[in-house]
Amino acid sequence: MESPNIPLDVSQSTLPPELQLDLYERLLLPRMIEERMLTLLRQGTISKWFSGIGQEAISVGAVAALAPNDWLLPLHRNLGVFTSRDFPLDRLFKQWQGMEGGYTKGRDRSFHFGAPEHRVVGMISHLGAMLGVADGLALGSVLNGNDDLALVFSGDGGTSQGDFHEAVNVAAVWNLPVIFMIENNGYGLSTPTCDQYRCTRLSDRAIGYGIEGVTIDGNDVEEVYRTVARLAGHVRRNRTPAIIEATTFRMRGHEEASGVAYVPKELFAEWRERDPVRTFETRLRERGLLDDAAIASIRSRLAEHIESGVEAMRSASEPTADPRIELADVYAPAPSAGPEPDRAIGAEIRFVDAVSQGLREGMRRDASLIIMGQDVAEYGGVFKVTEGFVEEFGRERVRNTPLCESAILGAGLGLSIVDRPSCIEMQFADFVSTGFNQIVNNLAKTHYRWAQPVNVTVRMPTGAGVGAGPFHSQSTEAWFTHVPGLKVVYPATPYDAKGLLLTALADPNPVLFFEHKALYRSIRGLVPPEAYTIPFGSARVVRSGTDATVVTYGAGLHWALATDVEGRSVEVVDLRTLAPWDRETVFASVRKTGRCLVLHEDTLTGGFGGEIAASITTECFRWLDAPVARLGALDTPVPFARSLEATFLPQQRLRGALVELFAY
Repeated sequence: MESPNIPLDVSQSTLPPELQLDLYERLLLPRMIEERMLTLLRQGTISKWFSGIGQEAISVGAVAALAPNDWLLPLHRNLGVFTSRDFPLDRLFKQWQGMEGGYTKGRDRSFHFGAPEHRVVGMISHLGAMLGVADGLALGSVLNGNDDLALVFSGDGGTSQGDFHEAVNVAAVWNLPVIFMIENNGYGLSTPTCDQYRCTRLSDRAIGYGIEGVTIDGNDVEEVYRTVARLAGHVRRNRTPAIIEATTFRMRGHEEASGVAYVPKELFAEWRERDPVRTFETRLRERGLLDDAAIASIRSRLAEHIESGVEAMRSASEPTADPRIELADVYAPAPSAGPEPDRAIGAEIRFVDAVSQGLREGMRRDASLIIMGQDVAEYGGVFKVTEGFVEEFGRERVRNTPLCESAILGAGLGLSIVDRPSCIEMQFADFVSTGFNQIVNNLAKTHYRWAQPVNVTVRMPTGAGVGAGPFHSQSTEAWFTHVPGLKVVYPATPYDAKGLLLTALADPNPVLFFEHKALYRSIRGLVPPEAYTIPFGSARVVRSGTDATVVTYGAGLHWALATDVEGRSVEVVDLRTLAPWDRETVFASVRKTGRCLVLHEDTLTGGFGGEIAASITTECFRWLDAPVARLGALDTPVPFARSLEATFLPQQRLRGALVELFAY
């Protein structure tokens, strides 16, 4: 099938006959594929199926009304998006079965993948997560001077997610060309819409965002086509988002194992009469565009096309498991960092100025880099890292955001897909919890799943020692060192802060960049004026010693350097990055000294020091003269009162821990 895929004048009373027939074929294809898959499911050939029978008109009509370069972000029940964008059926069917030759090498299922060559970015299982990604794709279009838009699908249940509000609000505030397509099929799995929201029409929510919203019959492919075509023109011309609520009905269970016992039988009878394929077919018969012979011919041709894909799926092999390949594909290949310049040259500046200098240099070196965050523009951020950036780089590249961490992190992924790196500031590292899903499930897993680089750096002002209490002082790095696909960086000196930040900005992988707030204005050091990078996974022996090794990072480095045990020589190793971390430098130091204390500010239980200590024990056991010791903060939330905070932090217990280590 070849579709013109160009919206026509929607004021015409009747769509051109060739377009009507094209819509019919594109409507019929996903229905016939589903019917074939349900047969294969009953035969045990395939393992799982999410049915979109009864909802095909929404996907097919929307795709036909858009331009080929427009982005689509579909969900489970949008098979018509993939078939209308002419995905090869053999590859699509292999993807569903996790076979070799699918889009994710067997690493994910169904529509959980992206195919930028088709301008389609599929879902993850966490509903709402892709809405913010649509914002990023649309923002990239605006910044690149293109006229593409993004159309992102949501179910009625998905509109209950905070991600829906965040994404629509950002699109409205930033004037982004996004169409939010809500498929209201009456149920979120088994939960009816009356238990999901109070409003009569979901499109009425558009009023609160100051944008257009319409409700349409989602089972009428011509109405879907006309509405999307009209709104696409509006969105392109005015750079403003819109909401479409398409009412429809799911004729089968959420997935086949769920069944439909919870749905009143009379609803099936009512919606069966409104079946989008049958009603459109009847309409075309009445218009003289279809007859029995034409329908039989179309069905025969489509069935042959489908069967060819099924046979390819049947003959496909399962992916060959190779741990080396699996591990290598977690991260996109990163550029090599250059040689580190002399640490003894340059001006002496504060830690905060080094971060600012590195970020400014990154913006100058890459004109596509975007900074996003709360108050980062004219105000310069709460710690003034981006002060003066708007004057140099403009508001398009230095963007204040609404208070919506999840949508902005999702937008970072969308920007990356269109080759726009971003640096996102969490006002405090503690606040990243409201964007946790985007980081650990979207940013972290995307390259492993479908080979999409994700150049997003998340700046994380972190740490205690400033009397800020339990919600502005946490050490959250261990939340992320556990997640494959993320890189975690934690500099302790101005020199390292600048060099590591420039490395992060150029890395095509998501980087969590921790900056200790207490070091911002208390630590100074020499920083070379030129741009330079420091390789990730490269620890530094800051002070040589012979009797014990302290492995640490962040504020712990300065505590270790300030703590002595009379008559003992203590080597201090600054990790600088935690994922990856430099195992060889640490092991070499421990083999030399025979004793080790792992020190960090984070609470002791579950802190990253446990991973380091376990690795040292495994790799260096025969060189150890004492058990590997760990020292972290008390296992309590971070207290506010300075006296309590001092007791919470491990700094005042450090000397005693070293004495105990030497006494073993």
